[in-house]
Amino acid sequence: MKPLKTIEAIIAPPPAHMVGDGFRVHGFFPGGKIGKQRMSPFFLMDYNSKVDFSPTNNPRGVGVHPHRGFETVTIAYHGKIAHHDSAGHSGVISEGDVQWMTAASGVLHKEYHEKEFSQKGGAFQMVQLWVNLPAKHKMSAPKYQEIPNAIMGKYFLEDGSSHIEIIAGEYNGTKGPASTFTPVNLQNAKLKKGASATFSFPASYNTGMLVVQGSAVINGSNVATDNFVLFKNEGEEINIEATEDAIILVLSGKPIDEPIAQYGPFLMNTWQEIKKAIADFNTGKFGMLED
Repeated sequence: MKPLKTIEAIIAPPPAHMVGDGFRVHGFFPGGKIGKQRMSPFFLMDYNSKVDFSPTNNPRGVGVHPHRGFETVTIAYHGKIAHHDSAGHSGVISEGDVQWMTAASGVLHKEYHEKEFSQKGGAFQMVQLWVNLPAKHKMSAPKYQEIPNAIMGKYFLEDGSSHIEIIAGEYNGTKGPASTFTPVNLQNAKLKKGASATFSFPASYNTGMLVVQGSAVINGSNVATDNFVLFKNEGEEINIEATEDAIILVLSGKPIDEPIAQYGPFLMNTWQEIKKAIADFNTGKFGMLED
C-alpha cells in the first residue's frame, strides 16, 4: 500500500463574484491559501457553483478579451457554453463536455451562454481552469480541443455504475483524449453513494479535488459540496468514499518550475514579456473577433 497524501487544507468556497454577466464564480486560486505557484501547472480555478439563470433573449457571458501564455479549460456540469476565438475556432459544450483552448502566442475569445439555453434559462454550473505553459511553448500556435463526454476515457468501478471520466492523463491504464504540454491529470470521479475509488499520483505533483456534487470522505476527512481539498506534496494515494451520490473533480500535475509574471489575461515568465503582450494586443496582433 502506498503512503496516503496528507490533506493540507479543506477550503470552503470564497465569496462569489461575477465574470461578465454570465459567470458567478468562486475564485479558489490563485489567492488565499493557494499562491500563484502552489497548484502549478494549474494557475487559476474559477468555479461557477450551481445557480439558476432566468430566461433571456440576450445571452449572458464575457465579451471579447485576449489571452497569451497559457490554456483555458472549461468543464460544463449544467447548462450550455459557447466559445468563439480569433484563430477561427468555435464550439458549444453542454453537461459533461470540455473545451480546451490553447491561447499560447495569443488569441481573442469570447464565452457566453448558448442561445437556446439562454432563452430557456435553468441550472448552470461549470469550472474554468487556467493551465500554465512552459516557457518554450508560450509562443506556440493557438489551438482548440473540443472534448465531448462521449470520447472521454471511462473506467467503471465494481458497482458497474460509478466511474472515473478521464479528460487528461490516465486512471488505471485508461487514458483521456486531451493533449497536454506537461504531465496533467484532469478527471471527474462520478460515484454513487457508498462507492469508493483510489487515486495515485507522485508526491511531487500538485494535487487538489473539488466536490462538485454531493459529499465524500477523502483520506479520512468529510468534505462537503463546493469545497476544495488541497493536498501536501507528500504521499501518493488518495481514497474517496462517496457519502452521497457525488461528482469530484480531480486535478494533479507536474509543477512547472519557472518564474511567473501575470497581468490580467496574460501569463508569462517576465514583465518584459507582459509588456510585449500588451503592445501586441494594442496593435492588433491577436487577430480580429467581433463582440
